[in-house]
Amino acid sequence: MLPALTVFFMSVFVLLCVLGILANGFIVLMLSREWLRRGRLLPLDMILFSLGASRFCQQCVGLVNSFYYFFYLVEYSKGLARQLISLHWDFLNSATFWFGTWLSVLFCTKIANFSHPVFLWLKWRLPALVPRLLLGSVLVSFIITLLFFWGNHAVYQAFLRREISGNTTFEEWNRRLEISYFMPLKLATMSIPSSLFLISILLLINSLRRHTQRMQNNAHSLQDSSAQAHSRALKSLISFLVLYALSFVSMVTDATVIISSDNMWYWPWQIILYLCMSVHPFILITNNLRFRGTFRQLLLLARGFWVA
Repeated sequence: MLPALTVFFMSVFVLLCVLGILANGFIVLMLSREWLRRGRLLPLDMILFSLGASRFCQQCVGLVNSFYYFFYLVEYSKGLARQLISLHWDFLNSATFWFGTWLSVLFCTKIANFSHPVFLWLKWRLPALVPRLLLGSVLVSFIITLLFFWGNHAVYQAFLRREISGNTTFEEWNRRLEISYFMPLKLATMSIPSSLFLISILLLINSLRRHTQRMQNNAHSLQDSSAQAHSRALKSLISFLVLYALSFVSMVTDATVIISSDNMWYWPWQIILYLCMSVHPFILITNNLRFRGTFRQLLLLARGFWVA
């Protein structure tokens, strides 16, 4: 019988994943309806659709992976499950990071005000480049997935053949591979989108600071539409920054700190890993007028259903 604390954290993890799946599914359905109605999507909606779809699939795969690893650790290690699940997970994780980065970059170029020629060129060209950027992100994610697949395949073959030299156990060899191969690979592949994400936020903060100073010098109200747009975007991106940074650190740490399924911190660690992709879609919904109105109606309908 499972300990009470384990059951509690497991229940929190399931609830977090279910809410994230519902929120991301809601965003995908809303934009799918918009796509069918208009025949196209705006650049921002393209990114939101791609981000919501990748997160929806990633959480479904992750939910299966977490429980399979917890209840069937031996079969997970010696069977093809690890390779198949990791194949999907690595692709979706890389794509999600890139889609989140392009969301922040597009958000920055739409709201921030700079006179630098490079920024003005990005402001003009970036919306038209969104489809290519998304396709390029998919291709890059596919290449990264192949690199991760090679490492997972090496672990699988070593488990089957036990071709490990000296007195090194399989667990020690696996951990050594995680630290020497997977962690540098994660750092290399995730640092680029994370750096672009951080730069876009810093530019937006600088833009808001300059705009506020200009309004103070002109003795104008700080509640004009431009300042309000900056403030809303800044709050949304800062919350995304915290979740994004937490996700980045947890993904990299996951390659160095292997928490087995019998460890009491296994489920709390899973909660941290999936926190960003579960919480951030609700931030997107509350900051989007179209999403917020429909989502509120669904909540009222659900409330009426349960009351009845």
